[in-house]
Order: sequence, then structure tokens, then C-alpha cells
Amino acid sequence: MKALVLTGVKQFEIQDLPTPEIAPDEVLINTAYAGVCGTDHDLYAGRPGSAAAVPPIVLGHENSGIVEAIGDQVTNVKPGDRVAVDPNIYCGQCEFCLTQRPELCDHLSAVGVTRDGGLAEQFTAPATVVYKLPDNVSLKDAAAIEPVSCAVHGLDLLDLRPYQKALVIGDGFMGHIFAQLLLAYGVHQVDLAGIFDDKLARNKELFGVTETFNTTREQIPADAYDVVIEAVGLPTTQAQAVAATKKGAQVLMFGVGPQEAHFEMNTYDIYKKQLTIQGSFINPLTFKDAIALVSTGKMNIGALISHEIGLEQVQDFLDGKFTGVSKAVVKVGE
Repeated sequence: MKALVLTGVKQFEIQDLPTPEIAPDEVLINTAYAGVCGTDHDLYAGRPGSAAAVPPIVLGHENSGIVEAIGDQVTNVKPGDRVAVDPNIYCGQCEFCLTQRPELCDHLSAVGVTRDGGLAEQFTAPATVVYKLPDNVSLKDAAAIEPVSCAVHGLDLLDLRPYQKALVIGDGFMGHIFAQLLLAYGVHQVDLAGIFDDKLARNKELFGVTETFNTTREQIPADAYDVVIEAVGLPTTQAQAVAATKKGAQVLMFGVGPQEAHFEMNTYDIYKKQLTIQGSFINPLTFKDAIALVSTGKMNIGALISHEIGLEQVQDFLDGKFTGVSKAVVKVGE
């Protein structure tokens, strides 16, 4: 089978690999689409994602496809089923797994990170992370369900109420997802801050965002929001998120920044405003919710996929040779 193999830092090779064998509890999947995201940029550059990727390895952790074969212990899917795959695999035995916090698993592994993923014509995954798709969810859209599930986990960590006024900082793919999700969850006003006029306008037009702020020339209102989602991961935007809060507010620090980065905040404000500042990591047990949101139309994923590329274009994409990208998916199979 054809596979795009990460052989070193910023080094890919298209190779012919043998069809992977499946264990009794695993599924063999013919890849249809694989999404490309910020984690892939990090892994390509030699930085860890949810875990470290050790070359040679096949990346691709946002995957959809069709079941080719199943192990003799598998009962939840069958050959021919259209599926999406949650990449994250938990040990089930560590302190965090046993206390209902599997995302913090001490032995976390992941399809497309610690084991071969979807940038190949076929890949395997444990049946426990393989989800059958509703008929109305396309395989192309399904390749973006994993990031939706990560955003769902982030919102699960917050106390959301209809009266709240929310701000999303970041007009990239995840910012667009959060804006849609907050509205789907019933938050009555959702504003968006970013740096691209066209993306900000698109959110007003398609997704019902109330106010937008281009931070290259506009100030985000201070002391104004009950909920702030930081979806960039830079010290500047993290500081903006805290400054935008009103008393009793919640801040979700979702954006993934450089490991060595720090930002400054006024500790008295945290005390006086009684702020909650919450981190969010991966997507424990949120995949079915994400599929339901896409299936019912509460999440418009298709409108966010701007580029469909081939395996031979992935390196150019990760090297920044594409412009105007909202979300890219790699078409791997038919």
C-alpha cells in the first residue's frame, strides 16, 4: 500500500508498505480522508503533539474511511461500514483512567502519533475508537470530526448558560468550530476576535456570530465577557483572553502554544473577579457527541474545509506553501 512516511524532522517519503495486520480487537480501515492540523505541523517539525512521534511513522490522526476487515473480537463495526476514528487510546489502568480522567492517561497512545495513521491507504485501530458514521455525514466531513470532539471536551469543562456573553479569540479553524458550538449549546451571544477581515465576516454570515473584532486595528472590550475561549495559543492572545473577562467569568485556554511560552496576568484580577481559568487536552468520550452535532447540522464542517490535497502535497502544505487555508484534508482513497 502507498503511505507517506515521516522519516525525520521535516522529511517525508512516499513508500510502499505491507498491509498492516490486525489484532483480534482491531479494525483494518481503507483510508478515505485524513485531516491535517496544528499537531501535524508540530510532529513534522520534531515537536510532540499529544505524545511524541518517533520516525519512521505514518502521521494522520484525523481519519475517515471504510472498514476492510475486523478482528474476531470486534462487534461494533463490520466490513463495508463507513467510519471515523478517534485517535486517542487509553491504557484503562493508570490513576487517571481509573478516576474518569482518561485524557490524562499516563500511557496515552494515538493513531497517527505513536502508531501509524491515516496518511496511508490503510491503517489499523482498536475497535473501541472506531465509530460508525450516519448516512448523512460524508467521509470528507468526517475527517474533521476529531477536532470537533476536542472542542466539545473543552466546553464540557465549562459551566455554560444561555444568558452568558461569550468571546472566541482566534479566527482559524478551531475558532470557527468554537463559535458554532457555543451557539449550538445555547449561549445567546457569541463574538469573535481575529486578524482576517474575510474570516470574521464569514462567521457573521454563516454561523451567527454577533460582533467581530480585528485585533490588528481594534481593541477587544475589557471586562465584558462571561466566557472567553482562547483558540490561538500565543502569550498575547492569552493575555487578551484574561483581560476580556467580567466578574465570575470562565476562560478556556485551548490554543496550543510553544512549550517554553509564558504570559503575564494580574493575579489580583483573578482573585477579585473570581475567575476560572481552565485548560483542555484532547477529547475523552466526546466523539459520539461530535458526530451527532455534525449529523444534525448544528456544526457546518463542510463550509470550513478549504483545501483538498493529495499525499504528495502534504509536505508543501506543512511547509506553508498554501495560502488562504481554513482546513485542509488529504484525499487518500476513493
